[in-house]
Amino acid sequence: MSTVKKSLALAAAGAACVAIPLSTASSAMADSSGTTYLSAHLTQLNESGASATVTGTLKGDQLSIKIVDSGLLAGAPHAQHIHVGGTNSCPSPTEKGTGVDGHLRVADAQDSYGAIAQSLTTSGDTSPASGLAVTRFPVGTATYSRTFTVPAATATALKDGKAVIVQHGVDYNKDGKYSGSSKSELDPSLPEEATDPADCGVVQASQMSMMPGGGVNTGFASTKDSNNSTAIAGGAAAVAIGAAGVLVMRRRQRTNV
Repeated sequence: MSTVKKSLALAAAGAACVAIPLSTASSAMADSSGTTYLSAHLTQLNESGASATVTGTLKGDQLSIKIVDSGLLAGAPHAQHIHVGGTNSCPSPTEKGTGVDGHLRVADAQDSYGAIAQSLTTSGDTSPASGLAVTRFPVGTATYSRTFTVPAATATALKDGKAVIVQHGVDYNKDGKYSGSSKSELDPSLPEEATDPADCGVVQASQMSMMPGGGVNTGFASTKDSNNSTAIAGGAAAVAIGAAGVLVMRRRQRTNV
């Protein structure tokens, strides 16, 4: 084989080495497309002492969501919802409202977090119509996990980071139940304690999983990200190797002339 042909063959081999890892990188990135990863940290309202961590995924119209909470009244149902509208935010933890002793009521905070878009029930309907379905909400401090279909408007709000999650129910007088003479502005048959917001958090959205192994969380790199980085690094190395090979052959060619 002539020196020129050898040079061309080596260059082609270098190009082939480049194509394989770069193709792998594109494939890895394509695998994660179409899924939005969600997270939120719910912090207390009305000095409830409640908080929660939310993780989830949205793919098309399928929402998978997990809520791990703490500090809620034991043995009592806690309504929880995805809200959209308003300023897509939570009120200040110290904000006062129109309830007894200045407690913040649902209506007081609606300008911040908007109206109910989804009811995070344990079974059955998840529409706003189930906003007060007290028999189908988690009881006490619990781990909630469910997958269900959401309307296009809710999906868009979640993907755009314009959704808020609120949990309700505050035992103000510490008697271990929902009680008191003040009634809920949403349902007069319920005490105010049953529906006042206990905690709130804005949903954050990302197009990449942030937990090792492809799970959903924040602050960690996923295995998909690692694969992409490895493939791209491999591609860069292949370019360098191919270029070095061509340079060597050109030097040999000049020596033989």
